[in-house]
Amino acid sequence: MSFKAEYIWIDGTEPTAKLRSKTKILGDDAKGADLPVWGFDGSSTNQAKGHASDRVLKPVFVCPDPIRGGDDVLVLCEVLNTDMTPHESNTRAALAEVAGKFAAQEPIFGIEQEYTFFKGSRPLGFPEGGFPAAQGGYYCGVGSDEIFGRDVVEAHLENCLKAGLGLSGINAEVMPGQWEFQVGPLAPLEVSDQLWVARWLLYRTAEDFEVSATLDPKPVKGDWNGAGAHTNFSTKAMREGYEAIITACESLGEGSKPLDHVKNYGAGIDDRLTGLHETAPWNEYSYGVSDRGASVRIPWQVEKDGKGYIEDRRPNANVDPYVVTRLLVDTCCTALEKASQV
Repeated sequence: MSFKAEYIWIDGTEPTAKLRSKTKILGDDAKGADLPVWGFDGSSTNQAKGHASDRVLKPVFVCPDPIRGGDDVLVLCEVLNTDMTPHESNTRAALAEVAGKFAAQEPIFGIEQEYTFFKGSRPLGFPEGGFPAAQGGYYCGVGSDEIFGRDVVEAHLENCLKAGLGLSGINAEVMPGQWEFQVGPLAPLEVSDQLWVARWLLYRTAEDFEVSATLDPKPVKGDWNGAGAHTNFSTKAMREGYEAIITACESLGEGSKPLDHVKNYGAGIDDRLTGLHETAPWNEYSYGVSDRGASVRIPWQVEKDGKGYIEDRRPNANVDPYVVTRLLVDTCCTALEKASQV
């Protein structure tokens, strides 16, 4: 009996990559085996020129397809050149190298993915020709006067759980039609792979409700919250002692590190990180306990317990999770490694 494999990959669109997918029909002999590499037209995805357009899809993460059901699967792929080297748009390969280098420190992530539903040209819940009531009551709200898109959100959550993804929660966000789901805690490659698949499932699920989901970091200008991907991070040392928490926070503010991170935390970041709406200015670095206006927040219970994790509040909703996890592992684990040798 044949089955369907939906091959998913990240394209070369700039400044923010898009997800692409296509279906491969496989026979019984492929069940339980390594799925085959495949190919695609890179000239149609900003990943090749027309005169040499072939690019390779290498499966890296497979899970059940909750939409088609049965034996069908979703297949997240890396993009390779035809000589089997990573394509320049392939950010997963660089993360794999850094994650391997610091594996002994056992880095773990939880990523809070915010997004906004749109119906046509307006956010879901925004009336035609006007604006809704000011934000305040929408966050974690209930009732049809404040909540928009819950049916889509519940369907997406159910699809992610059926796919076996490591989601840890959902909630309505500060602006109408704005929501969040959380992936993790998981290791760097796992959290990134699963977030990309969860994003694909978000877009695909929303299709059935005739709405769209966007990761635009500032979907509505003015006095409305933007959309981020707050990234929670810890290592074994941070989960065991508070000194490592401070070392990690300090390392993120050293030298050129603040700008090195921010410029890779998603296109349009200066529109969101203004110092308002629970953000720190994009060009200033700060950290503090229970401070949602800081670049990096130390949760209150972490200070109380003397161990735990930190939350980098700077990444945009449209950040590449392979990039943000690589940068945090590289910066913080390098500093923690040096500190352990003193």
